[in-house]
Amino acid sequence: MSTVTEVPSTTDFVHTKVADTQFLPGGLRDFFLYKDLGVAKATHGKVIAHIAKANMPPENGTGWHYHVAEFQIVYMLKGWARFMYEDKPTLVSAGDCVHQRPGIVHYLYDYSADMEYLEIVGPADFGSISVEGPDCEIPAVTPWQ
Repeated sequence: MSTVTEVPSTTDFVHTKVADTQFLPGGLRDFFLYKDLGVAKATHGKVIAHIAKANMPPENGTGWHYHVAEFQIVYMLKGWARFMYEDKPTLVSAGDCVHQRPGIVHYLYDYSADMEYLEIVGPADFGSISVEGPDCEIPAVTPWQ
């Protein structure tokens, strides 16, 4: 009979149920609401996982920026969002996953009214640095109906 060896961990177990948390303002962008999934606390700041959803129609978007992070993915749960990754327009639709490599200059400029995405970033207190973007045209936003 084999025995299970417990591996020491520097993180805690977390099980966040749907009723445990709600969408709140106060995240990185004021035009989104955020639902904290408890991962930042469980990992002692190593990783954050939250769901972001559209709260206001797109107007000026995020502006050109990059994140000071070691790891970042966006998994689109509902709707869609349009990004500029460097000088390339990119449509991210429900079911798509984007790994934003560290330091990539990007601009989220448009999104649907039903947009929701899961974002996982390490470290949890990652920075967002505004920068001058590439010399390229930003497509127009899609008005909400």
